[in-house]
Amino acid sequence: SNLMSEKKQNFLQGTAMLAMATAIVKVIGALYKIPLNAIIGTQGFGYYSTAYEIYAVLLMISTAGLPVAMSRMISQASSLEQYKQVRKIYTVARTIFLSLGLGGTLLMVFGSKLLAGAMNHGDAWMAIAALGPACFLICLMSTYRGFFQGQSNMMPTSVSQVLEAICKLALGLGAAIVVLQLTNNYAMAAAAAILGVTASCLVSSLYLNHCFRKGYKAMPLTGEEGESGKTIAKSLLAIAVPITIGAAGLQFLTVLETGTYMGRLLETMTQEQANVQKGIYNFTQKIYNMPCAFITPITISAIPSITALLTKENHKGAKETAESAARVTALISAPCAVGLMVVAQPVVAVLGGYTGERLALATNLMTILGACIVFNAVVLMTNALLQAHGHVNLPVINMFVGGILKLAAVFILTGNPHIGILGTPIGSLICYVSITALNLITIKRVIPHSPAIVKNLLRSVMAALIMGGAVWLTHFGLASWLGQASGRSLVSVVLCGVPVVVGVVVYAVAAIALKAITRDDCMLLPKGEKIAKLLHL
Repeated sequence: SNLMSEKKQNFLQGTAMLAMATAIVKVIGALYKIPLNAIIGTQGFGYYSTAYEIYAVLLMISTAGLPVAMSRMISQASSLEQYKQVRKIYTVARTIFLSLGLGGTLLMVFGSKLLAGAMNHGDAWMAIAALGPACFLICLMSTYRGFFQGQSNMMPTSVSQVLEAICKLALGLGAAIVVLQLTNNYAMAAAAAILGVTASCLVSSLYLNHCFRKGYKAMPLTGEEGESGKTIAKSLLAIAVPITIGAAGLQFLTVLETGTYMGRLLETMTQEQANVQKGIYNFTQKIYNMPCAFITPITISAIPSITALLTKENHKGAKETAESAARVTALISAPCAVGLMVVAQPVVAVLGGYTGERLALATNLMTILGACIVFNAVVLMTNALLQAHGHVNLPVINMFVGGILKLAAVFILTGNPHIGILGTPIGSLICYVSITALNLITIKRVIPHSPAIVKNLLRSVMAALIMGGAVWLTHFGLASWLGQASGRSLVSVVLCGVPVVVGVVVYAVAAIALKAITRDDCMLLPKGEKIAKLLHL
C-alpha cells in the first residue's frame, strides 16, 4: 500500500508542480508579448506570428503523441522495475524524436523562403529560418521530459519550462532591441526576437541534459530480457500516431473553421467588418486559453500514475487517481468558467480596451467561450484517462465527431446575419459538450471498474454556481452605482476586480463547505497536513 500512496501522491504533487510552472510561464509570456509588440511593431509581430504558425504545426507533429507514448511505456517498465527496458525505450524514442526534429529543422532553415512564399508573407523568411533549430531542440527536450515524466518526476519538466520562459524574455527582447537599433529593419528584428526563442530552448536542453545524466546513472542495472528495438518502436508508434493524428486533425479543423466563418461573414458584411469581428474573437480566445492551460498539468501527471497502477493490477488505485483527477479538473475549471461568464463585460473592457458595439460583441463572445471552459477541461481529462488505459484510438474518433458537428454548426450559424461570428463559439460549445458526452459513455463502456467522473465534478460545479451568484450580485450592485464597464477606465477595473475578489473568497468557502476537495486530496499536496488543518477537512 506504501507504493500505491507514493504513486498517487506523485500524481497530485506532480500536477501542483507543473501548474505552478504553467502559471509562471504564462505571466512571463504576457510580459514578453506586450513589449515585443511595442519594439518590433505590428509589421514585425506579423513576421514573428507567421514563423510561429509554421513552428506550431511542426512542433505538434513531433511532440503531440510521442511524449505520451514514452511516458506510458516508461511508467509500465519502471513500475515493474525493468530498468534495462526503460533504457531501451529511451534510446528508441530518442532516435524517433531526433529524426523528426532534424527533419523539421532542415525544412524550416533550408525551406524558409519557400514556406514564407506559401504563407504569402515573403519577408518572414528570416524569422522562419531563425526558429528552425528550435524544432530539433524541442524534440531533444521532449525525450528528456518523457523519460522523467514516465517515472512521475515532474521537477525537471517544470524547472526547464520556467528556465526557457525567462531566457526567451531576456534574450528575445534584448536581441530585438539591439538589432532594431543597428539595422532599423523590422523583419530582422523579428528574426532576432525569434533567435531568443531558439537560444532559450538551448539553455533548457542543457539543463535537462544535466538532470538526465544524473537520473540515467542512478537507475539500477537489471538483467531482464528486454524487448527488441523494433518491438519497442512499434509499441511507441501505436500509441503516438493516433494521438498525433488527433492533434493534427484538430489544427486542420481550426484552419477550415476560420475559412468557413470568414467566408460566411463576407456574404453579409465588408472585409473590414469581418476582420474586426475576427480580431475581437481571436482576442477573447486568448483569454479563454488561459484557464485551459492549467488542465494540461493534470493530464501529464495522471497518465504515468494511472498506467503504473494498472500495470500492477491495482484497479482501486487507478480508479481513485482518476476520480482525484476529475475533482482537480472541476476545482480549477468550474470557477474560471462561471466567473468569466458573469463578469465577461468588465474583463474584456479592461483587457481589450473595447467600447460601444465592439464591447457588446466581445462580451457575448467571452460569455459563450466561458461556458466552453468546463467542457473543454473535461474533454482533456477524459482523453487522458482513456489514453492511460491504453485506448488511444477512441478519443480521436470522438474528437472527429465533435469537430464535424462544430464545422456544421459554424457554417449554419455564422451565415445568419443576426448571429454572425457568435456562431463560432456556439459551434465550439456544441463540439465540447458532444465530445464530453461521447467520452463519458466510452469510459463507462471500455474501462472495467470505471471511475465516477460526473459525481466527482459536481461539488466544484455547485460551489462555482454559488460563487457565480455572489459575483453577479456584486457586479450588479456596483454597476447600478458606478455605471457599466467600458474601455480601460477606473470603473471597468473596479467592476472587474471587486467581484473577482468576492468570487475567490466565496468559492473557497463554498468549495470547503461542500467538500469539493477531500482530505485525501489535500494530503497529496506539498505541506498537505497544514493545508488540511487550515481548511478544517
